[in-house]
Amino acid sequence: MDYRLSMESSETLRNKCGGCYRQFNKKEHLVEHMRISYHSVHEPTCGICNKHCRSFDSLREHLIGPLPKQECKNIFSSRGCRFCLIILESPNARRIHQERCQLSNVTLGLTTRMAALGLRDNPTIDYTSSRSPRVVALSCKMVGGGSDGSLDICARVCITDESDNVVFHTYVKPTMPVTSYRYEMTGIRPENLRDAMPLKHAQRKIQEFLCNGEPMWKIRPRNGKARILVGHGLDNYLDSLQLEYSSSMIRDTAEYPPLMKSSKLSNSLKYLTQAYLGYDIHVGIQDPYEDCVAAMRLYTRMRYQKHRIDAYPIASDPQNRNNYGAWRQNELERMSPQELLDLSRSDYYCWCLDSVA
Repeated sequence: MDYRLSMESSETLRNKCGGCYRQFNKKEHLVEHMRISYHSVHEPTCGICNKHCRSFDSLREHLIGPLPKQECKNIFSSRGCRFCLIILESPNARRIHQERCQLSNVTLGLTTRMAALGLRDNPTIDYTSSRSPRVVALSCKMVGGGSDGSLDICARVCITDESDNVVFHTYVKPTMPVTSYRYEMTGIRPENLRDAMPLKHAQRKIQEFLCNGEPMWKIRPRNGKARILVGHGLDNYLDSLQLEYSSSMIRDTAEYPPLMKSSKLSNSLKYLTQAYLGYDIHVGIQDPYEDCVAAMRLYTRMRYQKHRIDAYPIASDPQNRNNYGAWRQNELERMSPQELLDLSRSDYYCWCLDSVA
């Protein structure tokens, strides 16, 4: 009886996923799990037990959630950074690292700074600034239209570069009557929009700046002139600007799998900024510059993660088509969990790949 239990335990252990550590009764079930799990080196991973998690929220729950893995929780509580969730060599190293990891809100005194730059009076794009930035962040603020003020209308737009410099900022003249200025949130008054830039004018300036001389059909994610566009909820902003842009060049913090909830829903920019950057935004009137800076900092933090470099890192790459091909079933069932994990690739574009583009 004991021998049979021991054999069953050994078989279950052999069928344990090398990524998420889920256990299966049969090897064929583990193989099927690996076909659809897309575990990879680009997933957030526990620095203690090496468990792969689908998002940083899932990793946070694993480390400090209501039901964490106790051993990981104990080590993380003394040596883990609560912002980037890595493990340091000692409590003192953690303290020094976390002081650098926690960023500050750069928007304090923003009104004075922007007024001094004359940005509201001279809404132009300087194509030579910041050595023609490769990556820019965009954010808009909306006023309300329609009978109940629920229809979003773009009334203000801001673009920044990776160094938090303002590249472009303007108020935008609404294309329909405004029924709610949402002042408590936007800070926008009727006089701000009276002589504002027409939407078509702003749209053309932004489109030309993003494409940077490349036709839309020619834009590619690597080795091109077009700029990477960062933001939070960019679909809504682009729709309000009536602007189209290549999806391969968009980096949306609301739709990036590692930054989403465990339930695969989007987190708010306010939550992401507090949890991963360590400061608060949207305290009082919201400024699009503040959103641009927060989104760009989140992008930068995700971009500079250190992941193993693979020749073909995405599951959709043609070279990975047969990694889990049905014709290999017998071969796959003879592989160890680690060998199966080594075959697996990500089903999303990890932003760390931008740093090697």
